[in-house]
Formats: sequence, C-alpha cells, structure tokens
Amino acid sequence: MEATQPTRNHRPNLVVGLTGGIASGKTAVSRRFEAQGAAVIDTDVLARAVVEPGTDGLNAVRERFGDAVIDTDGQLDRGALRARIFADPDARRDLEAITHPRIRRAVARALAAVQAPYAMLVVPLLVEAGWTDLMDRVLVVDAPPAQQRERLMARDGASRAEAERILASQASRDARLAIADDVIHNDADPAALDTRVATLHAQYCRQAGNAV
Repeated sequence: MEATQPTRNHRPNLVVGLTGGIASGKTAVSRRFEAQGAAVIDTDVLARAVVEPGTDGLNAVRERFGDAVIDTDGQLDRGALRARIFADPDARRDLEAITHPRIRRAVARALAAVQAPYAMLVVPLLVEAGWTDLMDRVLVVDAPPAQQRERLMARDGASRAEAERILASQASRDARLAIADDVIHNDADPAALDTRVATLHAQYCRQAGNAV
C-alpha cells in the first residue's frame, strides 16, 4: 500500500521553535534532538536554498543589489551582500522582503512533509524576525554573553571587538528569554546537554500525542 502523501495544509501536531544567540550552541542542540527522532528544519539552510543559482530569489537579489553581490560562478557572494546590509537598515529590509516570504513558503513545504512525532524549526533570529506564529512552543538555547564571545572568537577567529560587535547587533539575551517556553542553559558539559535534550524530547513527544 502506498504511503499517504501529506496534504498541502498538513502540519505536525507540535512545532517547536529553536532559537538562541550566536555561538550559544543551537547546532549542538538541534543535532541532539534530531538524533532523538525530531524532524529538524533549519531556516538557515532554507535561506541558502531560496537564493541558489537559477531561483527567482537570486534574480530578485541581483535586481535589487546588482552584479556586485554575485560571484564569478553565478553564486550569491554572501560576504559582499553582508557588507551591503550590515550598516544599511533599508538594504537589510529590502533583502528580508525578498527572502522572508520565500523562506516561509519553504518552511510550510517542509512541515507538510514531516513524518516524525514533532518538528523542531530552527530560527536563529526569531526575536528579530517575529515568526512565532509558525510554532507552538519556543525553546531558547541560552549561554552567558562572555561564553558566547569566547566561543565566537575560537570558532570564527573573530577578534574580541568583532565578537562584541556581532553580539551587540543581535537581540538581547533578555529579549530571547522573554519569548521562551523552555530554556536549555548551554553552559555546562555535553552530558548535561544530553540529559536536558532527552527530557525535553520526551515532553514534546507527549505534547504531540506520541508518548515515548
């Protein structure tokens, strides 16, 4: 018997939004949830897909920002685009007007295909984007700013000043925690992280009607 194809309006019983500041450990957490059996949908991955060569998204970006943001292989030059929008709020808003509707449509398609007990939707800039309407609960991965800074410096080779500037450009820790239904404090060892993820996974499965 063939598997039933998801309908256009299909949605998992539970969608958990995962967010957190840069270098807070979102990837480490989402991978653990995926290993537990959650369907992880990463909007960063979808954001890259909607501006791949040949897409109307990339065409729209080129029309707005010009060939200077397209590299010699026809790919989006993310560094050049980042430089354009970092200090120009109007340019950032224009980019978001191009990409956000396309990402949301991609999210809807991904949710319609979910067969897992629940979906975890990773939205790094959830506070800034305001996409809480897409989810039933919000899980914040939290880490002290000093720890974020040290991780960012070690991971990306950023200077202390660069790391501080990046952290300052994002929503505040308090703003993220204010929208949280659940919090993972990622300031301890990996074993503690494993335990917290396993506990929340069981909770989410129960809430989705799929007790483990």
